[in-house]
Amino acid sequence: MRHQKKGRKLGRNTKHRKALYRNLVTALLEHERIETTEAKAKELRGLTDKMITLGKEGSLHARRQALCVVQTKEVVEKLFRDVAPRFQMRAGGYTRIIKTRRRPGDAAEMVAIELVEKDDPTRAAQTVSSTSSETAS
Repeated sequence: MRHQKKGRKLGRNTKHRKALYRNLVTALLEHERIETTEAKAKELRGLTDKMITLGKEGSLHARRQALCVVQTKEVVEKLFRDVAPRFQMRAGGYTRIIKTRRRPGDAAEMVAIELVEKDDPTRAAQTVSSTSSETAS
C-alpha cells in the first residue's frame, strides 16, 4: 500500500531531486514556458503554485521563503513584480501542461508547462488601446 507516499522519485536521490525542482521552478518563472517530461512537469506544478502564492502575499518573509527555492534574485524580483500581480484575482491553477511530442531517444512523453496568463505584449497593447478609447469617449 502506498499510503502517505506522495511524489515521484524520478530515479534520483533526495538532494538531486530537490536541486532538479529548484532548477525547473527557476527556469519556468524566468521564461514562463519550458519543455520537460510529463512526470517532472506534474511535480513542478505544485511547487510553482506555491511560489506564485508567496509572490501574491508580497511580504518580506514571503520573499525570503521564495529565495530559499528560486535560485536567482532577478527571478524572485520578476516573480514579485511581474508574475504574481497577474494572478491576483486567480485562486490557484497558475500553470498549464500541454503535451507536445515523444522524445526520440527513449520515447518519453514531453510536455510544455507554462504560466496560464502569459505576459503577452500584443495583449497588453490591446488592453492599453481599449482603456484609452474608453476614456476618450
